[in-house]
Amino acid sequence: MNDSTSYTPPAVWSWNKESGGRFANINRPIAGPTHDQDLPVGRHPLQLYSLATPNGVKVSVMLEELLALGHDGAEYDAWLIPINSGAQFSSGFVAVNPNSKIPALLDRSGPKPIRVFESGAILLYLAEKFAAFLPADVGERAECLSWLFWQMGSAPFLGGGFGHFYAYAPTRIEYAIDRYAMEVKRQLDVLDRRLAESAYLAGDDYTIADIALWPWYGTLVKGQLYEAGEFLQVQEYTNVLRWTDRIAQRPAVQRGRMVNRTWGEPASQLHERHDAGDFDTRTQDKLAGPT
Repeated sequence: MNDSTSYTPPAVWSWNKESGGRFANINRPIAGPTHDQDLPVGRHPLQLYSLATPNGVKVSVMLEELLALGHDGAEYDAWLIPINSGAQFSSGFVAVNPNSKIPALLDRSGPKPIRVFESGAILLYLAEKFAAFLPADVGERAECLSWLFWQMGSAPFLGGGFGHFYAYAPTRIEYAIDRYAMEVKRQLDVLDRRLAESAYLAGDDYTIADIALWPWYGTLVKGQLYEAGEFLQVQEYTNVLRWTDRIAQRPAVQRGRMVNRTWGEPASQLHERHDAGDFDTRTQDKLAGPT
């Protein structure tokens, strides 16, 4: 993986469409819509526009957890946004999230729809709206929010950094992979040390901090993210493994990770979710196979 040539940046950078690797067709240096298309709207108060990437799973898990607690107002429609085809650049999606990234939420429960974008912001919005999964105690709340924002700040290193250079870049660069692998292992050590002294990130209770971190670091230590488990020696982080296994057993988590999923075993996918019964119906249909 040694570099055979050195690179000298030009005096002025220009956009080269051929240099983006796997995601070249959807990466661009400008914002705004590429085409006019309205977003669909279902019958529930909350409209989720997403895909079951780690960031998307955060919100579908949160909504399923709220419903499991009996919050009927958390009923939602989950619409699939296939980012590889550029659906996030429609005029309708850009109106909900000007950053053109999933997930995005539209709350239509009040007189005026409220848009919420960025996965951490959506988790915090829902936690405050339903007074759930966010500690009331000032100190515990501060701990919870610290870990939530730690994840939001760390995810670019894990996903945009390590994930890109290790799994997606057209050329593997030793320096880049080593740099980001070192940082990801440092992050895992931070988590492992915290979880050695606490059942969950904010303390004894499961919170939005855990919901935010689990889809990223939980899947990473189980070898399900970038197929990098052996490379990163994730078995070293025993406390993170205990934590992720515990969360994975939650029924709401199992449902939430299926929502807007379009890969993996057919029974693990629920492309769109409009009713709680969709899980049973769609899963049975998939298990039965074609007729």
